[in-house]
Amino acid sequence: MKAKVTIFSSLFIFFIFLPIAVLADENEYKQRMELYQKIEMKSSIPWYYIASVDQFERSIRFVRNDLPKPEGIDGFYLPPEKWSGPLNPTKDDENLHALFFGLGIDGNEDNQANHTDHEDLLFTLAKYLQTYGVNDQQFRQAIWNYYQRDASVKAIMVNAQLFRTFNRIDLNEKVFPLTLGTNYSYKNTWGNARGWGGRRIHEGTDLFANYGAEIRSVGYGVIELKGWNKFGGWRIGIRDVNNTYHYYAHLNSFNNDLVVGSIVEPGTVIGTVGSSGYGPPGTSGKFPPHLHYGMYKDDGKNEWAFNPYPHLVNWERNQK
Repeated sequence: MKAKVTIFSSLFIFFIFLPIAVLADENEYKQRMELYQKIEMKSSIPWYYIASVDQFERSIRFVRNDLPKPEGIDGFYLPPEKWSGPLNPTKDDENLHALFFGLGIDGNEDNQANHTDHEDLLFTLAKYLQTYGVNDQQFRQAIWNYYQRDASVKAIMVNAQLFRTFNRIDLNEKVFPLTLGTNYSYKNTWGNARGWGGRRIHEGTDLFANYGAEIRSVGYGVIELKGWNKFGGWRIGIRDVNNTYHYYAHLNSFNNDLVVGSIVEPGTVIGTVGSSGYGPPGTSGKFPPHLHYGMYKDDGKNEWAFNPYPHLVNWERNQK
């Protein structure tokens, strides 16, 4: 069951973490990539493993109030007590911390382990990953032991898969889910009441279009779910590098080349508009054909829905 969120909360989320994707300029991406590759050379840990954890931490820190916001090009964060050691009386101690069982390591060879230094932080992460190994299974075990949460492991593995496939980290491009020229209409239906299956609110935006109209992936991502749901009918779920889950429901058909685990890009056709759902597998025609599009944010602890309408308006405007 997805968590509910108010309209005011959804607007807050829009203005808070939408800019994560649009404010990072080309120079910042270049600096981040250079840092990841530098740590790879020092540690022999593939850069995309380091980047995937760093990106995950960046995404959750922008939407969590209990974590400091990222201030530099890195996103990875260790609390001072873990960095300096639980037995260390000086929590901001920049000396080497083995004596106090701290995790912080000197990554730039200045004889200090500074928890605000980019190289020190990511080299500390790399040294932790080194203790497990350098293949996907070993990496998965390392991040499971660190985060102790399946959803976090899944999100980080998505990042690693995308970064390794495209060999870059600037994967924030977005497109409108329906192509220009398609006869469609939509409005802000967030929070409207829904009656079928019990009292609930509408966690998404309905885009009405003709049967068979192509539905596209709005961005880069990995297919996390594909199949039938009694509410959504034939539906697909895709997770992106910002740990946002994109939900496409009421499809008439799927792109048969896509399976769970497939990588998609902005504009990849994932299926067609239909009216499936509100019943057992195969039920269709209980409402006009449309795409239900939803967005869900994971903050490393919980996942909740937020209003996709402002994003759709922005992507449609950019597409035109």
